[in-house]
Amino acid sequence: MQESTTKRPTGMIGFTIIWIGQIVSVLASSMSQFGLTIWVFEKTQSATVMGLMQVFFITPFLLISPFAGVMVDRHNRKLMMMVSDLAAGLGTIFVLIFNSLGMLEVWHLYAVSVIFGLGMSFQWPAYSAAISTMVPKEQYGRANGMMSLIEAGPGVIAPLLAGALLPLIGLTGLLLLDVVTFTFAVGTLLFVHIPQPPRTEEGAQGRGNMLQEAAFGFKYIFARPSLLGLQMIFFAGNLFTGMLFTLLAPMVLSRTDNNSLIFGTVQTAGAIAGVVGGVVMSAWGGFKRRVHGVLLGWMVTGIGSAILGFTGGLPVWIVGVAIASVISPLVNSSNQAIWQAKVAPDVQGRVFSARRLIAWLTNPISPIIAGTLADYVVEPQMRVTSSGLSQTFGWLTGTGPGAGMGLIIIFCGLITIFIGLAGYFIPAVHNVEAVLPDHDELKKAEPEAAPA
Repeated sequence: MQESTTKRPTGMIGFTIIWIGQIVSVLASSMSQFGLTIWVFEKTQSATVMGLMQVFFITPFLLISPFAGVMVDRHNRKLMMMVSDLAAGLGTIFVLIFNSLGMLEVWHLYAVSVIFGLGMSFQWPAYSAAISTMVPKEQYGRANGMMSLIEAGPGVIAPLLAGALLPLIGLTGLLLLDVVTFTFAVGTLLFVHIPQPPRTEEGAQGRGNMLQEAAFGFKYIFARPSLLGLQMIFFAGNLFTGMLFTLLAPMVLSRTDNNSLIFGTVQTAGAIAGVVGGVVMSAWGGFKRRVHGVLLGWMVTGIGSAILGFTGGLPVWIVGVAIASVISPLVNSSNQAIWQAKVAPDVQGRVFSARRLIAWLTNPISPIIAGTLADYVVEPQMRVTSSGLSQTFGWLTGTGPGAGMGLIIIFCGLITIFIGLAGYFIPAVHNVEAVLPDHDELKKAEPEAAPA
């Protein structure tokens, strides 16, 4: 890691400042997203429409990700982080204007989802790679645990706070708060110093034109079966968890007559569990063999996810979402630490973008599959008590609105359990940490690289 030549904060202090800016911004974004979810479902009553929101987000994200990774490695990583935050802010301003004018339509949200997807394609590889240059190796688990709190922490109060504020300030007020806080997040980035990575032999091998460098991340992963196998676990797991979490909001709203308070309570329960998991991960750092955190974590995620589909209402949903959410920081932080330790920092932008594309390749498909199955196949069958499907599974999911979506969720959860278990039967996956050396160990064996 390069030594800082500036008096601006860096290291864990600098990382913590960035972290504070992000968690404040994500809190407001979670509140506005909650309000938009309620708005869309009340307007359309369609799981398919809600699923398409994810499709319009994830498709441009995946298409641009390889090139975003090249930009992250070629250019200043702080700038790339700011680009992602600015894209999110511009998209929110667009929605705010149209909603204020009373002209907001669902297709506007599709267009904004595309903007969000483009911006986020820069954010994740830039932030992930920045951790490798800002904090020492032994702090990776802690830093990644803190990053997991950005995903879960704001959700503890965001749904309930948004549910309480929505009748008072409306969707426009929530969107305005989102715009204000994103400027704060950008300000924290301006305040700190983020070192650029030193050049390595792997980085030199990956140089070329834009297409060649974009392809380098995929070549890097495919040349290492252990990393490829690890990503295929996430590929399969994301397919089925993507389906079930697409259906979670419409299932709860269908079973509660669009009760936003109950829906918010479920989200908050998951967020609290996620915060607990993130705090534990920040303090503990995970298993010594991080691959156990990945594989066992996927199995526990499947158990909690399956419970979400059971009949029983709010108590059952709270138990299921808590189990699935509390383990999520362990899964993601363990996986992230493996990759940060194995991949040289100056190629992490490209490799991490390729890695995310592989893991999320099914995301544009899973919402469509889930929404179509729910709206046109399983949901109608489970609403008819005389159908074979409702007679077979009605004792497990109940019948009526939301029961069909609950049944799909149960099966997706069960499959997720087997995906995590399968990793233990693939030697290249469960031995990933022994098979591949850490990048700093390789560096010790090479001549010292010139500073960037």
